[in-house]
Amino acid sequence: MRVEEGFQPVPFVEGNPYSTDPVLPALLNRILPSDIFQDVSKDLERLGGEVLTNVRDLSKLATPPELIQYDSWGRRVDELRTSEGWRGLKERFQREGTVAIAYERKYGEHSRPYAFAKLFISVADSEVVDCPLSMTDGVARVLELTGSPQLKQDILTRLISRDPAHAYTAGQWMTERPGGSDVSRTETVATPVPGATTAYGPQYKLDGFKWFSSATDSDVALALARTGRPEDGSRGLSLFLIPVRLPLVRPAGTPRPSALTNNIYIHRLKNKFGTKVVPTAELSIQGAEAYLLGQPNQGVKLITPVLNITRTHSALGSVAYLRKCLAIATAHSHGRAIKGGRQLLRDTPLHVAELARLHVLYRALVHFIFGSIVLLGKTECGVANESESLRLRLLTPAIKAFAAEKCVTAMEECMTMLGGEGYMVENGITKLIQDGLVEKIWEGTITVLSLDLVRVVEKSAALDAFIKWANDIIASCPSALAQTLGEPLAVLRKALSALLDAYKTPLHPLVPRPALFLFCHIASSVYLLEHAIWASNMSEPGHEIDAETFKRWVLEGGLDVALENVRRAKASSQDRMQTDSAIVYGAKGAGKVAPRL
Repeated sequence: MRVEEGFQPVPFVEGNPYSTDPVLPALLNRILPSDIFQDVSKDLERLGGEVLTNVRDLSKLATPPELIQYDSWGRRVDELRTSEGWRGLKERFQREGTVAIAYERKYGEHSRPYAFAKLFISVADSEVVDCPLSMTDGVARVLELTGSPQLKQDILTRLISRDPAHAYTAGQWMTERPGGSDVSRTETVATPVPGATTAYGPQYKLDGFKWFSSATDSDVALALARTGRPEDGSRGLSLFLIPVRLPLVRPAGTPRPSALTNNIYIHRLKNKFGTKVVPTAELSIQGAEAYLLGQPNQGVKLITPVLNITRTHSALGSVAYLRKCLAIATAHSHGRAIKGGRQLLRDTPLHVAELARLHVLYRALVHFIFGSIVLLGKTECGVANESESLRLRLLTPAIKAFAAEKCVTAMEECMTMLGGEGYMVENGITKLIQDGLVEKIWEGTITVLSLDLVRVVEKSAALDAFIKWANDIIASCPSALAQTLGEPLAVLRKALSALLDAYKTPLHPLVPRPALFLFCHIASSVYLLEHAIWASNMSEPGHEIDAETFKRWVLEGGLDVALENVRRAKASSQDRMQTDSAIVYGAKGAGKVAPRL
């Protein structure tokens, strides 16, 4: 039989990633003023069409970078070659304003949700190009807050430019060999250049080795370097802006110099499990020119805005990847038939039930993340109240951890819903899983983020502000809807009490991770409830589905497991922790486990 003969599988057809999404249009309709929503919605529908055509065409041209360290005469050149597709995608996203929109602030605090909505519908088709753009976004915010007037004029304007011929991208260089996420052991040393104070700030020379530098093809980078004593740990670190190549400002159209011009040597490109198109490298910094930002020894504090923004990008990327996988799995159910071709998957209850479970998760994650994005926009524009600013401090590490944890497993389930077709690289799901796994590591593992949440709770009134907000949302539920949702509302109230108890000091050393997940389940539930209340009050189409989504997420989405895990962790004895060590390392190899966090 020829391949053209016999049964021919029906390819799935993806719709516009914005207009066919089951969550985003209604969510934006709720959080944006009506006139802004009309403008934004029109632009997103246009971009959705571009994603299916031009953006995907560029992605096909994106291939892994290549490093040429020496020329034919044996001279060190460190030429980093990136593909036409990679460069084209960066230019495309710069023109779309995915970084610029948040700083142009045409729509005030609503500019952040607008910019992230554009990323949300496009990032899964862009070969992880948001990696350098997210860091560009973060560096732009740092310069906006702490940069000198000349830095803002020369560099900030380029970081937020829509003109690819003028625009710069930025990296962040923090990770070093001794510590990973623990920057207290940073080895890079900054030495002031006597008498060299520039319009960009005091000039230093940096010497060190950076273990992971994503966006190695960027124009500038933020780096932590030691200005204090090694025993000072993170309190002896300062923040610097490093020109990746000199001169820093060049006439338009001139060739980009090598990083060697600023004594930055590319030791090697990283051979990663995924994100292979992103140029990630190990860098040897041997006397690079750099400019001090802010006050000496305040580097960790000053770099916090970068982490807040890149963690938000990371969370959004995880859920955006799931969006595409779920869209593929749902579209496939319209064309694939079983039982001798007599019944479509979409008409098969067992299959649809699994799809519905994933859709409930997806809705919870989207509302959770955009809830945090709304607060980010308000904070940046100076219109957030104290409660909103406090809640954002809790939400930022939480959304990143929860999205990373939930999305990869959900993507795997989407893959299985296509059977053998899902395992084929051509359908795109396998690559999204590969690339999406990095979100469990980049900008902090789940355990690291759970400890960040503990620090926020211990050092501020953020948890009290969150619980008050959650109770206010619950109290705003109309009586008719509250009656329908009586059981999940009761469970949610109980969970809020358990959350407050979970973070009581002294904190058991096993509590931070399960407490993080309890917080995330509660927060996402409250955001779903907030939307369901709005939809009911406005008699929005599908408001019954919004209420049912909230109900299923609370009762079936894992909140009960999160509550039990916190209870078990709080009740764990020192003997259990010692037994954990024996299970892992053997009875003889088990060390003494610390009794406190």
